[in-house]
Amino acid sequence: MRIDKYLWCVRYYKTRTIATTACKKGHVRVNQEIVKPSREVYPQDIIELRKDQINYRLTVNDIPESRVGAKLVDIYRTDTTPKEQFEAQELLKYSKDYYRKKGVGRPTKKDRRDIDGFTDAPTLKDDDSEE
Repeated sequence: MRIDKYLWCVRYYKTRTIATTACKKGHVRVNQEIVKPSREVYPQDIIELRKDQINYRLTVNDIPESRVGAKLVDIYRTDTTPKEQFEAQELLKYSKDYYRKKGVGRPTKKDRRDIDGFTDAPTLKDDDSEE
């Protein structure tokens, strides 16, 4: 089976076109070699791919006939991605928590809502007020 089709079948990419593009850009390696989308993949091949700033590493167990359900993916591949890759992704998420330097430019709509929500005091409705 072609590598782009395999990655689509085991649900690493949403479409075959995206998988093909990733192969063309050099984000996919099979047995330490950068591959073209038409490269055949066989059981026991080691695939390394970069997606969403994570370097995934997986071993091919078997070749599926067609795209498989999410629950059946583990039959066809073994994920050997190191835990450090996912921990680095978490740290990256925290570093992007505040994306705009203080005092630079206009606030976005989201920033404005956050500011308004912070400065507004809770108000009582007319029905809730005591007489």
